[in-house]
Amino acid sequence: MNSNVVNIETRNMETQAGSVLYIDIIVDESDLKSGVISLLKKLRPHWKHTDIKLKFFTEGITNMLIGCYTDESMEEVILVRVYGKKTELFVDRENEVRSFRILHSHSCGPELYCTFQNGICYEFVKGTVLDKWLVRQPTIYRLVAMEMARIHSIKPENGYPIKPVLWKKLSTYLSLINASMIDSRVSEWFQTEVPSFDIIASEIEALKKQLSQIKSPAVLCHNDLVCKNIIYNEAKGFVKFIDYEYAGCNYQAYDIGNHFNEFAGVNDVNYNLYPSQELQRDWLATYLETYKQCNSMEPTVTDLEVNKLYVQVCKYALVSHFSWGLWALLQARYSTIDFDFLRYAVSRFNFYFKKKNEILAMQFP
Repeated sequence: MNSNVVNIETRNMETQAGSVLYIDIIVDESDLKSGVISLLKKLRPHWKHTDIKLKFFTEGITNMLIGCYTDESMEEVILVRVYGKKTELFVDRENEVRSFRILHSHSCGPELYCTFQNGICYEFVKGTVLDKWLVRQPTIYRLVAMEMARIHSIKPENGYPIKPVLWKKLSTYLSLINASMIDSRVSEWFQTEVPSFDIIASEIEALKKQLSQIKSPAVLCHNDLVCKNIIYNEAKGFVKFIDYEYAGCNYQAYDIGNHFNEFAGVNDVNYNLYPSQELQRDWLATYLETYKQCNSMEPTVTDLEVNKLYVQVCKYALVSHFSWGLWALLQARYSTIDFDFLRYAVSRFNFYFKKKNEILAMQFP
């Protein structure tokens, strides 16, 4: 397709938040600038295209992200996300758009400006991107707990799936990995780098049987709350979450446990940074108080409630290592982003097997 020829049409997504502008264009990875400029000519026709400045963000490991603006003060910044290669295999893009719209309508997410063939454009959220040090500060992690509780309290709209996505997502990853065994690189990974495919599949099945006995509520979850997906506005005293491509209905304890795993970082994973039991319990007490308030319940939180949720979160945190370990193997095969996905997968699987027996033996109060 000629990236200079653009047709615009609107389509109605199945949400209560209204229609989403669709721009019929592909932004080519090899010529990002011209594709982004073509998008902005339609999305912001009042912008003088010769004044448009681009800032390439390099922290992401799923997609390419470009910030676009015209004035040095960056009063209005539009983020253009170009989907990573083959991510459509394991990311439901229509669900991502639906989640964006729902969360924005509840003041929990940025505004989605438009979609295009291989990406989206959305509002830039001003503030400080969290790192593995900021996320440990009590003032900040309590704000994170409160924001997650608010999102978990959003009631699904008509047509939004209310069945947790966890086990279906893992099944999809396993199927994609199994189909990838024809690639000699992938089959070699399972012989030399990571546990065998059969071991991983059997571990997931065993976890499913055990965790299915835990009555963790099904709620709207972010499902990918790494530090870089949290923006802290110190002046206004709040945090906002960004990047909803994995958002969807899931288990409450999974979303929290997954976030705790991310305290270890992504680029240089260090599980010595996993949050202490004291930090986790304080985080969970804050979360429960807000969650109760949002659901019109008595906000008093007991030690028993914190202890129960703590055990649930520890157990569900285990399965998140398989979510992201398998995801990383798929990325290692397909992604063009400069990141050592295989090393990341190894670190996730290793920590799972290190903590498995200790955590599965934990008893509920």
